[in-house]
Amino acid sequence: MVENHSVPRTAAFFDLDKTVIAKSSALAFSTSFYRGGLINRRTVLRTAYAQFVFLLGSADHDQTERMRQYLSALCRGWNVQQVREIVAETLHDLIDPIIYEEAASLIERHRAAGHDVVIVSSSGAEVVEPISRLLGADRAVATRMAVADGCYTGEVEYYAYGPAKAEAVAALAESEGYDLDRCYAYSDSVTDLPMLEAVGHPHAVNPGRGLRREAVARGWPVLSFDRPVRLKGRMPSLSLPGWPPERPRPVVVAAAAVATAVATAGLVWYVGRRRSAYARI
Repeated sequence: MVENHSVPRTAAFFDLDKTVIAKSSALAFSTSFYRGGLINRRTVLRTAYAQFVFLLGSADHDQTERMRQYLSALCRGWNVQQVREIVAETLHDLIDPIIYEEAASLIERHRAAGHDVVIVSSSGAEVVEPISRLLGADRAVATRMAVADGCYTGEVEYYAYGPAKAEAVAALAESEGYDLDRCYAYSDSVTDLPMLEAVGHPHAVNPGRGLRREAVARGWPVLSFDRPVRLKGRMPSLSLPGWPPERPRPVVVAAAAVATAVATAGLVWYVGRRRSAYARI
């Protein structure tokens, strides 16, 4: 049953990677997954280059889709609880230092204005949900992997990417009473155009060439975030035990191992193809 809201509400929807944090959220945990025995040393060594490719925005939609398909199989058999424990143990050390100060301030301002804050990311929920709570977000939308007997099957149950993000935003607007004309959205990627188009106040953050071109043509604000800061030092209340409190998250549940797999192994696969191509020249 859809809840009726007498007063329209406002939300700010944030992409995560290169919008709120300076790196890929999935790739950030690669060393931790190696220490946990989930990936091998060769994959970890190549992850540094994969991060470089990611930060340059070199992978287009087709390459990203091939990465997803290839890497979703990598996490097959991973224990879900083990993944969650690894993320929980290393979250502060890995994520705190790469949160953009500008993004943290913007999130604070939205919360002070009474707006809900929603993280919308194609990374897996085991990574996205803890980061969202760390940021003080009200809810999150993330990729979900299918699970059987406590382990990932290698199948993607829900992929929070492209148009699916806009659909999730629309579903939240209906269930939470958000007036999309009053809502805000922030992203660095042209693949998030559907989400940006869904709200009245879209913003391009550290945009790639494609999104920058669209933003300029449409008169959207273009923001530059370049000052990572330790969130613990900037927002000390977030480090208190039990804060922020657990809140209902209607759209999310599920799986970051895949995003890590997709981001790590897929980009490794992409790099391998690039090197093979160069070798043939």
